[in-house]
Amino acid sequence: MKRQFLALLLGLLMCVGFMAGCTSGEEAKGPSFVKFTLEEGEIIMELYPDIAPKTVKHILETIKSGYYEGKVFHRTIPGLIQGGSADGFGVGGSGRTVVGEFTENGFENNLKHERGVVSMARSNDPNSASAQFFIMTDTQTYLDGKYATFGKVVEGIEIADAIAAMPTRGAMNDELVTKPVILKAEILKDYAPPAAS
Repeated sequence: MKRQFLALLLGLLMCVGFMAGCTSGEEAKGPSFVKFTLEEGEIIMELYPDIAPKTVKHILETIKSGYYEGKVFHRTIPGLIQGGSADGFGVGGSGRTVVGEFTENGFENNLKHERGVVSMARSNDPNSASAQFFIMTDTQTYLDGKYATFGKVVEGIEIADAIAAMPTRGAMNDELVTKPVILKAEILKDYAPPAAS
């Protein structure tokens, strides 16, 4: 009887430990740093799971899948550049979507659309964000509360500035003529951001 009880207790502890391990790895707990390498240079972002946990988890999974490699930045409008579409022209994503973690969709997210902030692009459906994202090159307050901000550029904002200054075309004059290619997207281990000056 005692042996059966010990076996049951050990099994229960293993089960609890397994479940705890799964839960802890489900969403990032602290800041994560990711790097997007383009021919134009490198953009390093800090992601904020405390602000948008589901979005950060989704982006990290999308990076791990290799989805972003070969994708482009296809669009620029005043204050931002956008990339990550499936077709290179602003249509499609990774085939998976994430709930919109922004104020108008019932989530508290106070990270403003200021220079360097990274946010999820989406359609009119508030829960349609997939892989497209945009990087703010200037403050645009009209976006606040309407899109899920989830990170900020810590190195390479000048690359985003250079992309924003590239020639555009199209009916809305927002399509980049030359579309910078994401050569590699990776999660950085043991990265320390530069000290604030």
